[in-house]
Amino acid sequence: MTTAERSTKGGEFLIEETTAVEVFTPEDFSEEQRQLADTAEHFMGREVLPNGERIENHDFALVASLLKRAGELGLLMIDVPEEYGGLELDKATSALVAEKIFSSSYSGFAGAYGIQTGLGTIPLVYYGTKEQKEKYLGRIITGELITAYCLTEPDAGSDALGAKTSAVLSADGRDYVLNGTKQFITNGGIAGLYTVFAKVDREHFTAFLVERSFPGVSAGPEEKKLGIRGTSTTAVILEDARVPAENVLGEVGKGHKIAFNILNIGRFKLGAVVTGAAKVTFAEGARYANARRQFGVPIATFGAIREKIADGVADIFRAESIVYRVAGLLDRRLASIEKGTPNYYGAYQKEIEEYAVECAIAKVYCSEAFGRIADEALQIHGGYGYIQEYPVERHYRDARINRIFEGTNEINRLLISGTLLKRAMKGEIDLMPGVMKAAEILKAGNPASPEGTGPFAAEHALLANLKSVFLAVAGSAVRRHMEKLRDEQEILMALAEAAIEIFAMESTVLRAGKASMASTESRAETMAAAVKVCAVGGAAAVRQAAARAAAYTEEGKRLAGLVERIETFCRYDPSGLLAAKRTLATAALETERYIF
Repeated sequence: MTTAERSTKGGEFLIEETTAVEVFTPEDFSEEQRQLADTAEHFMGREVLPNGERIENHDFALVASLLKRAGELGLLMIDVPEEYGGLELDKATSALVAEKIFSSSYSGFAGAYGIQTGLGTIPLVYYGTKEQKEKYLGRIITGELITAYCLTEPDAGSDALGAKTSAVLSADGRDYVLNGTKQFITNGGIAGLYTVFAKVDREHFTAFLVERSFPGVSAGPEEKKLGIRGTSTTAVILEDARVPAENVLGEVGKGHKIAFNILNIGRFKLGAVVTGAAKVTFAEGARYANARRQFGVPIATFGAIREKIADGVADIFRAESIVYRVAGLLDRRLASIEKGTPNYYGAYQKEIEEYAVECAIAKVYCSEAFGRIADEALQIHGGYGYIQEYPVERHYRDARINRIFEGTNEINRLLISGTLLKRAMKGEIDLMPGVMKAAEILKAGNPASPEGTGPFAAEHALLANLKSVFLAVAGSAVRRHMEKLRDEQEILMALAEAAIEIFAMESTVLRAGKASMASTESRAETMAAAVKVCAVGGAAAVRQAAARAAAYTEEGKRLAGLVERIETFCRYDPSGLLAAKRTLATAALETERYIF
């Protein structure tokens, strides 16, 4: 097996060295992949954006018709098997198209599209019977049948298994009778097919395919929302709703497998879509900075504004690098499963679950990056950013939901660190030997130094040191709390923050290193500037998170010694930071868009 073909385990980025040739990057897309992405971009520009105000004002009949048009263009079938009329393309292509759909000025249609091609469809693809797929998938990929995913309830959000919606088998065994209310359902008012989770006999958590036309099924009124106002969001009400027994999705009592496994792909895809949204929001800020004049000059000439632009470029560069690195990890694993393998989608889901940590990292980092970019874009607009006439006002509102979608970012942070520790305890990844080695390295007080003079040698040394810091602090927490660490949420959150920043920084360094082999000198210099900004910020973030975790774990001299070593191992020469930021700002303001 070549280095490029090696398939790492989820979470191993903390203990294994990854080479640049191993990662998939945005520069690696084929012409065919880019053509499909162009189709999505042209569709949004020509058919969706001109109707943006109508969508924002709840013209959901228009949203439904646009979904049909997307179906005609093949944009709803990317993840659907060929045998049911789909394209069955790789995750990188799926993410790229989703990013282009969200790289628009109106997220209302994009939200509907995201559910139609994601949570509303994927459970059926992975868990449906042949009969269920034949009945529904053909109409889904044409947009004739719109889908929705019904997991959340008024009293069951992050605690999905606390659902109260019930299902009871009828006396003749032909139907299940469902009662309950599902809350905050995207596409709720326009969907014809709902994936609904309910407890059979109030105990066995189960998924059902519920048609809107079934007796007892109705949608509530449209929610009045802070953002994503162009997306239909309602309650779905089940009042003695009769659902044929053959519409059980998967197995009775196994609904948790569907709910939680599907969320891994949902989190990864959300990382892609918010990256697309961040790009268009960033462009609004850059354009306004050039157009707005104060004190007789464009505000784009002010260092305070230029720094915001530079930081936005670096944030998107990190987000993009994360998303497509994860896509590459998933595609490499999934490609190893031969078609015709017994329980193909069971194996498929297992391979996706392997990267639950990385999918959660993509969700958390990218959604928060979008939030920062939307905030700064509004700030660049000043008071005008608060006026609805300017698109940035809507982007700011729309950005906020993404830290709640697909599991809150708090839940995802707990998942990241909790999954890493659980896999280490089970011996699924060799984290514990790494923990012991890292403790010795920190105790010796000799951080790794750059090897040679190759591209990003200093950043690779920094990454080695940051990983040692993470492992040593995690080991300290395990030693102190043992199995009770799972209940120490403050520590787990801090450890997750460090892991996220390490993955983000490594993804940017590897991407830039790989791209430098084929880039022009100018582009290579610009990427190097992005890496410098990312490395300075990442080192500071890991230092802060690790010191916080240490403070939650140790006391007295032991704490003081650990914090001192954290400081030593997180050091990175920031020389050239201002020049790097000015390079990024100049390039972005010249083009008035994200530059990579």
